[in-house]
Parts: sequence; C-alpha cells; structure tokens
Amino acid sequence: MYRGRFAPSPTGPLHAGSLVAALASWLDARTHGGQWLVRIEDVDGPRCPPGTDAVILGQLAALGLVPDEPPTWQSRRGELYQAALDRLIAAGQAYGCACTRAEIAAAMGPRAKHGELIYPGTCRPERGGTRGRPARAWRFRVAGHIDWQDRQLGAQSQDLDAEVGDFVLKRADGLWAYQLAVVVDDAEQGITDVVRGEDLADNTPRQIALQRALGLPMPRYLHTPLVLAADGHKLSKQNGAAAIDLADPPARQREAAERLGLPAPAAHLGLADTLAAAQQAWAARYGPAR
Repeated sequence: MYRGRFAPSPTGPLHAGSLVAALASWLDARTHGGQWLVRIEDVDGPRCPPGTDAVILGQLAALGLVPDEPPTWQSRRGELYQAALDRLIAAGQAYGCACTRAEIAAAMGPRAKHGELIYPGTCRPERGGTRGRPARAWRFRVAGHIDWQDRQLGAQSQDLDAEVGDFVLKRADGLWAYQLAVVVDDAEQGITDVVRGEDLADNTPRQIALQRALGLPMPRYLHTPLVLAADGHKLSKQNGAAAIDLADPPARQREAAERLGLPAPAAHLGLADTLAAAQQAWAARYGPAR
C-alpha cells in the first residue's frame, strides 16, 4: 500500500514553498489511494523554536491537509537512530571522526555544489583512525556511484566519493544528522514514496547508500520544482519567506497547484473542491499507475 509523508522542519511556520511540497505529497498519496503522514523533523532542536510544530500542524489543518495517522517527532526517536548507527559501526560502515571543520577545509577546501566540505576520510580506521584523539562525530563510509530514477527528474547519478565524501551520521554536538534520521524514519514508518522539493534531490544518493547498508527498502522519489524568491534564490525561512496567509485557504492551494505546473482550480471553488480539482490534475500527470 502507498504510504507518503510530509516532513517539515519546525524552524518557522510554513511558507509558500513548503506548502507546495506539502500539497504535492498529499496529492500523490490521494491519487494512489494511499496514506499521507506528517513527520516533524525537529532533530536539530536548537533551531526549532518551541511551539512551531503546533503552528505548522494548525496551518496544514486550515489548508485541508490532515494526516491519516497522528504526527511523529524525530526528537522522540533517538533510540532508533542509535540502533541503526550501532549496526553500521558493527559492520565497519561507520567510524568515529576527530576532525574539525577547519582541518577538513585545510585538507580539501570548500565544496561549492553542496555548500559543505568534502571529507577526505582522514579518520578511516585503515588510515590510522582518530590517532588517539576523542571522536567528535560519527561518519558513514561511502563508496562509488549511486544511480537512481526520479519520477520527475528522470535518471540521476552521483559519485559519492568525489562529490560527497564520508558524511556525518551523528554530529559533534551529539545531535543526529538528517541523513540517518530520515532513512530510519522512512523505513520504520513504511514509507513507499517520497515527494519533496528539488533542493533535496542531492540528498537522495546518500539516503540510498544508507538504505542499502542497513538493508532497508528504497522508496520511490519525486522531486518537485522549487518556489523562488524575487532574487531568484529558493524561497526559505532563512531568506525571510513570509508565513502562509490563511485568510483564504482555497486561494493558497490554487497558487500552490499553479507552482506545481498544474492547471489552476477555478477561483469560485471552496477548499475541498479546490483540492479535488488539483488531485484530478495531478492524477492526469503522475498516476495512478505504479
């Protein structure tokens, strides 16, 4: 059975860009007669103001997007992440790392594509490990290419060694990294299809590598076009994107449907009929065949 999800990070209220991702995931689940879940990705607790999760859930309800099961919170799932990390360590696929960001930058320089640093594997056990220094983080050992098929973007490929390097699973501050948490959560919740913004497509090869290492099923992926701000950059909380104006929920959903490249539902329709019209348009493009 189809199971999809919307997984917002509660660093601020939903904005127009996050509504597009929420609507797309909801439409795909409804088109395929499946279930739609909401997962609050608050694994980075210091960046999540108290109460923002409740604001997001209230926004979704006002917009007609109600999950089929009670929401889950990543901050309550640390034991699952630790169990997965322990499995990777036991299999030799994860190792402790003592390097600082400054040391990594000095060794490799910045990585423009991801805005991060490509880790050169300095603390791999076969290279001497941490050399007596305490481990600051835990990293996943990457190897080779990951090829995958996206329902929107088509054939995709990434060289994990050259473009990513051994990536963090548990951070130096003790917080769980997004890559491990999302893979564990998707598998534990039985997610069959991931529909999300195109900015996260670059994360997919890392998640597939972890799924393979942990023996977990790989969902199908569909990455939707980004909503851009006036300056051409991705609309985000970091660049001041405004919270969704809920005075007219059908209008907000019409705008989100248009940004997904769907025909705009008629302006006179109420919320339920607006969503039904958007679903019909989504089905014509992406479903229901699987």
